Amino acid sequence: MQESADLFGENERFVKGLVKVVIFHNEQNLYSVLKVRVHETSENIEDKEITVTGYFPLLHEDDTYTFFGTFKNHPKFGLQFQTEHFRKEIPQTKEGIIQYLSSDLFKGIGKKTAEAIVEKLGESAISKILQNPSILDDIPKVNKDKAKQLVESLISHQGLEQIMIALNQFGFGPQLAMKIYQVYQDQTLTIIQENPYQLVHDVEGIGFVRADELGQHLGISEKSAERIKAACLYIIEHMSLQEGHVYLTLEQLIVRTKELLDHSKQENIHETDIATEISALNNEKKVIVEEERAYIPSLYYAEQGLVKNIKKVLAQTEYDDLFPESEFLLSLGNLEERMKVQYAPTQKDAIQQALMSPMLLLTGGPGTGKTTVIKGIVELYADLHGCSLEPKDYKKEEPFPILLVAPTGRAAKRMSEATGMPAVTIHRLLKWNGADGFEHDEDNPISGKLLIVDEVSMVDLWIANQLFKALPEKIQVIMVGDEDQLPSVGPGQVLRDLLASKIIPTVQLTDIYRQAEGSSIIELAHDIKQGKLPQNITSPTSDRSFIQCSQAQMKEVIGKVIKSAINKGYTARDIQILAPMYKGPAGIDQLNKLLQELFNPKTPGKREMTFGDTIYRNGDKVLQLVNQPDSNVFNGDIGEIVSIFYAKENTEKEDMIVVSFDGNEVTYIKQDFNQFTHAFCCSIHKSQGSEFPIVVMPIVKGYYRMLRRNLIYTAITRSKRSLVICGEKDALQWGISNSDSSDRQTSLKIKLNGFEEVDELQKELPFPVQDANIGMENVTPYDFMEEG
Repeated sequence: MQESADLFGENERFVKGLVKVVIFHNEQNLYSVLKVRVHETSENIEDKEITVTGYFPLLHEDDTYTFFGTFKNHPKFGLQFQTEHFRKEIPQTKEGIIQYLSSDLFKGIGKKTAEAIVEKLGESAISKILQNPSILDDIPKVNKDKAKQLVESLISHQGLEQIMIALNQFGFGPQLAMKIYQVYQDQTLTIIQENPYQLVHDVEGIGFVRADELGQHLGISEKSAERIKAACLYIIEHMSLQEGHVYLTLEQLIVRTKELLDHSKQENIHETDIATEISALNNEKKVIVEEERAYIPSLYYAEQGLVKNIKKVLAQTEYDDLFPESEFLLSLGNLEERMKVQYAPTQKDAIQQALMSPMLLLTGGPGTGKTTVIKGIVELYADLHGCSLEPKDYKKEEPFPILLVAPTGRAAKRMSEATGMPAVTIHRLLKWNGADGFEHDEDNPISGKLLIVDEVSMVDLWIANQLFKALPEKIQVIMVGDEDQLPSVGPGQVLRDLLASKIIPTVQLTDIYRQAEGSSIIELAHDIKQGKLPQNITSPTSDRSFIQCSQAQMKEVIGKVIKSAINKGYTARDIQILAPMYKGPAGIDQLNKLLQELFNPKTPGKREMTFGDTIYRNGDKVLQLVNQPDSNVFNGDIGEIVSIFYAKENTEKEDMIVVSFDGNEVTYIKQDFNQFTHAFCCSIHKSQGSEFPIVVMPIVKGYYRMLRRNLIYTAITRSKRSLVICGEKDALQWGISNSDSSDRQTSLKIKLNGFEEVDELQKELPFPVQDANIGMENVTPYDFMEEG
């Protein structure tokens, strides 16, 4: 006991013992749960065995370790020890070290070789080897291969302790430290000490500011090339992921980078030094510079690839005058009679152009009949080509000729319900395998004759490129969307750029058909689209109402609205609350707590489980936050908790929550509970591609940072039957008047048109230099998605 206290500080708590069982080990983040037989501890505990948790590589059962950290009393599982760092105990005598080195842990090291090592290096052989591996060069019985293998094994069994302690001293917690170790292994400390800025590029969760603090601690020059390069890459990646830009101009990149580098530093960085390092990054292919524009490589090549494949589709000529107009009109007349509909002239034009062109853009706001046109295209295509719309009529190896896809599962489901045909997500069509990428690409194209893509405004540049490069020869493509909705969460503005290029046949539906059915919601949406707020906005209609209240009154007002709806028989499935922000008194997080107690309160016998400060219950409505292709569930899908299992009830000894996504049940263990969140209230961004019977939209001045026309327009158009707006009329008016002036910087239109117009483009797309959000750490694409 005293020896351990002397070595590691008398205040440091520890448990030394034999690992009996590895109860749980997550291969992805290395989180582990162990049962340890206690030999020695800093605390007065009676337990002979204790549960130890922490982030470890797979530890060997029946080996002895010392764990340093904190004792915690778990309400269900009793006393546990949460580990900050650890060490593997090794023998202290020559005989013990010889036996250890010649054990099965070290392949290729027999007893004679172990004896030679200990004879030369003594009882401190292991620490000497770890500090200076070249010391083995002086031992005749150890050749280079044996030496390398021995050092690698020692590091995996013993050297990790030194790495974890060092990372802890650098300010990294155990989870982040283990993540760094997973990336660099035994090179961890060498890489950090030589270039801590490498962490920004290689380790998710470490931003420039964190790496810069470490660089300063290590005495790296403020003008070092690696520091400047890291800042450049951080800025361009941050602006792509957070703002959706495909590129920055060189001037913007230099100005932003200089602001970041000069922040709280003694010595200013000269712009020419930044320009030099941008040039170096371009030579290294870490940044692509073209016509005064700087891209991250993945976006540059995605844009190039999309342009190439769009032009390839447009160059097809097989569809020119494929059917005489008389044959088309006869088939259309038969369809109208069969479906008992009368297509308007623009709808007929859309259907005809779709069938006679290799590619078509079909746009229009809510109520303009886009879905009716899609169904007409599908029916007439089948009629004119003499093919069945029944999937059962096709053999297993025979591809279905018509493919319907959308960016999200909910949008695909809506498309399927509207057409009566199967529709899938783009990811599923391309057979996305997570880290392994997409199964379908240019070398393995999809099969089909007609592809219809709905909700194209949600499609970012990356996924658009993946889709188009997987297209087969002789396929017709129809892209459907509403350009006035929010742009994609990921970089780019694909639909807007395709329309602006004017090289693709386009039909814009403008006549509002649902308005004739008395929908004041549709009328309001089109007014908002024009930047107008109706004078009678606060006057209730049959399907719309406005309840005026302040931010402080918001929770009370929404509570009354929901209670009234529940009393009328509505459920959480019928009602969706949509808000722009997560934080604040009227934010999504606070509203979800309120709504859970209204829709799904705690009752005797109802199972619940706590994760952080969130309580999940059977029956809760939840939102998926990440793509999980193996489970066929994707970011933005809404499901319901159908089962909760406690660790003591299953063989895996894990708390579990089962969520049903329209019948597809997905099981999550506790370490994965951060993959979903409550969805009684969700962000407007997350609602894209969905429709809900009733939408409740809070809107107050506290949301000012997010309020803009396309956000409000998107929220309102999610409502099918009823819309309730709660909040401040001034905030609504301000948001509608605030058009999205910060258009994304892309060059898709330029490249589709085949000419450069950089100067004009920069005039059209102003790029604010102020309020750069400089200094944000640990940025991922999900941060942006949760903001909206």
